[in-house]
Amino acid sequence: MHITARKLFGVLPRSRKFALYRSFARCDPSPGPELVLKIAETQEELEACFALLHDAYVGSGFMKPDPSGMRVTPYHALPTTTTLCAKYNGEVVGTLSLIRESAMGFPLQNVFDLTEVRKHEGNIAEVSALAVHRRFRKTGGSILFPLMKFMYDYCTTFFDTRHLVIAVNPNHIEMYESLLFFKRLTAQPVKNYDFVNGAPAVGAWLDLKYIPGIMKKHYGSRPPNRNLYEYFIRLKMPNITLPQRRYYTTNDPVLTPELLDHFFNQRTKVFANLGERQKLLLHSIYDIPEYLHVLPKLTSTRPHDPIRRHERFSMRCPGQLTIRANDGAIRKVDIDVVQVSSSGFMASISAPIPLQIWGDVMVKLGKADISYLQVEAVRSIGKDFYGFTLGNPDTNWKTFVSALYQGSTHKDLENASSFL
Repeated sequence: MHITARKLFGVLPRSRKFALYRSFARCDPSPGPELVLKIAETQEELEACFALLHDAYVGSGFMKPDPSGMRVTPYHALPTTTTLCAKYNGEVVGTLSLIRESAMGFPLQNVFDLTEVRKHEGNIAEVSALAVHRRFRKTGGSILFPLMKFMYDYCTTFFDTRHLVIAVNPNHIEMYESLLFFKRLTAQPVKNYDFVNGAPAVGAWLDLKYIPGIMKKHYGSRPPNRNLYEYFIRLKMPNITLPQRRYYTTNDPVLTPELLDHFFNQRTKVFANLGERQKLLLHSIYDIPEYLHVLPKLTSTRPHDPIRRHERFSMRCPGQLTIRANDGAIRKVDIDVVQVSSSGFMASISAPIPLQIWGDVMVKLGKADISYLQVEAVRSIGKDFYGFTLGNPDTNWKTFVSALYQGSTHKDLENASSFL
């Protein structure tokens, strides 16, 4: 009956078929307290996520069994990658990883063209490493939907992400298209996607900016257990534990030197199998002494390699710039600080400003941390970005910058003054 139903679905017009898929969707707006959704940050949680992923991928033919019993990739070593997990009665039963664009790019960009996505403003993240425990794969999305809900909340609230991209098996792509409104990146499936053992894959993209309106149109009038608009967009689910942050950083690195060594040197050979450029990139990211002994050894330190320092912490700190024009008029401009140093910062500004003019800036570093600075705009960097140099930075700024440069994980920023 299942096979016959699939064949009948296959001959339906696309719009009718997708409407039927949406009519089957069910969600639980009030799951019990035994379900907890959080960032995987301990060795035990990460190990359980990687083991669950390994078993799911081996079972689907997406990878060969690994002696470690885990699926761990170089992208999991990056501070801009966040692994989410769903725990049921303390056991990890679901996981996915969000890979923000970084020096290593995305797994899928080696195969799929992201030109159309890049035409739109906003950061991109790849949804990868998705797995649900076999006990929950036929329970109507009891783990998958909460995990997706967590992903949406995290991306739109904390991760500074507008676009999600995925590479999925052709058998699953219509679920993402019909229920979650992903659009295909390519017209035909790729026959060999090396990241999952040469399995076929389809690339797809979701612009989170327009999802509330689309969800409301298709689900807004449905009852609570079928209303994915209320579920994804409006519901505040107490089962979700979002990270506590002192500062307005936009990622949550969790890998201490000990965890890096455990997962990438001891349990697996991920670091040993990296190419020379990937090793150089890791050294440019984890460039504090505590990490040096666990990073893969370099065989080349050629000074002409175009490797620049990469921040462990990205940020988006809102602020306001006040400048006095040549005619004496005072102008106030909203800004977003996205890169910092002890002597300056780079900010996104929607309107052009003059260079070589000193002004005053108020920057909200976090809910309780505000910095007041004298600054000079010294250069324009591409579209809407400016570089500023500082006068005499205040203590809040020095504390913030020191913590970003010397801290290892997102929890280190809670006690930022220890890095002064």
